[in-house]
Amino acid sequence: GAHTRPSSPAESLLDDVVLTHSLFLPTESFLQQLHQQYPWGARRGGGSEGAGLRRKRAVLAVLLHFLETYKGLLQEEESAGKVIKELYLLIMKDTSLYHDLEDEILKLHQLVETVELKVADETPPPNKQVKPLFRHFRRIDSCLQTRVAFRGSDEIFCRVYMPDHSYVTIRSRLSASVQDILASVTEKLQYSEEQSAREDALILVTMASSGEKAVLQPSEECVFTTLGINSHLFACTRDTFDSLVPLPEEIQVVPGDTEIHRAEPEDIANHLTAFHWELFRCIHELEFVDYVFHGERGRRETANLELLLQRCSEVQHWVGTELLLCESLGKRAHLLKKLIKIAAICKQNQDMLSFYAIVIGLNNAAISRLRLTWEKLPGKFKNLFRKFENLTDPCRNHKTYREVLAKMKPPLIPFVPLILKDLTFLHEGSKTLLDGLVNVEKLHCIAEKVRTIRKYRSRPLCLELEASPSQLQTKAYVRQLRVIDNQNLLFELSYKLEPGGQ
Repeated sequence: GAHTRPSSPAESLLDDVVLTHSLFLPTESFLQQLHQQYPWGARRGGGSEGAGLRRKRAVLAVLLHFLETYKGLLQEEESAGKVIKELYLLIMKDTSLYHDLEDEILKLHQLVETVELKVADETPPPNKQVKPLFRHFRRIDSCLQTRVAFRGSDEIFCRVYMPDHSYVTIRSRLSASVQDILASVTEKLQYSEEQSAREDALILVTMASSGEKAVLQPSEECVFTTLGINSHLFACTRDTFDSLVPLPEEIQVVPGDTEIHRAEPEDIANHLTAFHWELFRCIHELEFVDYVFHGERGRRETANLELLLQRCSEVQHWVGTELLLCESLGKRAHLLKKLIKIAAICKQNQDMLSFYAIVIGLNNAAISRLRLTWEKLPGKFKNLFRKFENLTDPCRNHKTYREVLAKMKPPLIPFVPLILKDLTFLHEGSKTLLDGLVNVEKLHCIAEKVRTIRKYRSRPLCLELEASPSQLQTKAYVRQLRVIDNQNLLFELSYKLEPGGQ
């Protein structure tokens, strides 16, 4: 996504169309239209040779831009891959082009290679390594590796729980449907005696730590990345649904110092920024469009974007969890000061995602009611936090935040939920098709929004982080936050610490 802003109006229009085509045409139809537009031989339809070449040049330009924008996503769309291969072979056979369009042809050849659309005989891919999702198994080694983008065909391990809280571990494609997941679970259970006696069909349920539960429809896909922070998948029969209870809280509520009390605020802030940059970089710019518009034309995977949103909520709850597990008033006030400091450093790092999440976390009602804790905060930090609240104030459509963001130069990590809110507003504010014609103005506004994301990531983030044992410990802590996301439990802890009024 590091190619720069389109320079001419024609390039800008081309970019608009490629970024938003999925709203009015599925990928395959879009490419087939392109295929049909390609003149076979120069004089198709009696046009002049010049017109034929111009049209070939235009088709080639769209195809190049399309491949450049899509890159790795195309490996997931087999039917689109077939059309591209046909078009590619057609263009490569067209000897009349070589003389005039040598550079473009060369670029096309390179792009088709980098996108890994093997044009020769297909060989089955070697066994792919299984990628650990966010909190699966909390393996330190896997959490310290640099994050790479998830694709629907990636294999992951997943735990599916039973009503008695035992679980089976299945290996599944990220994009697997609920039906596929249940088939794997049933197969695993068949090895155990009890299941063979019970032939009732299983249903798949998501259950939050608060006990809220929802049955997933058999055709739903990509459910792994849409789970809440401490939500889990349960398989049960319809008649055991009502008796399901959440797993016991992951966090044992025992007072004791976690890593946050030992580490320097700079180190925690820098590791937050580094991790969130990795997650942000993994999101393909088209995921933003698909996430908001997936109702329109079938949905592609938006797994990387969903993981970042999950993480955002995780950081918000982490702030409250750490404060509420800190029993001594003095220590708690010190921790509050440290968290405000961490937010300040994240803001300096231009990591507005961490900054926002920490401020929202400190504004959680279970935290803001801790009057004694806030009173012990030095005046300088009270004022600083007030400034932060003003900056994240949603009034006048987040005017203050937008002004601050506009002055920042890349690289920067924006507060992603706000981008999605803007895209949703653009989408709901006007129709995609007007009298059967594409609403170009709307598409342009959406593409402009996506181009801002491209701009934020147009330069690499360079943070100097040493690899000492203590730094690795902080890194592991930051990447595997254990949090309480059950608001009732947070209130309970809050009232235990400071029973007083409010």
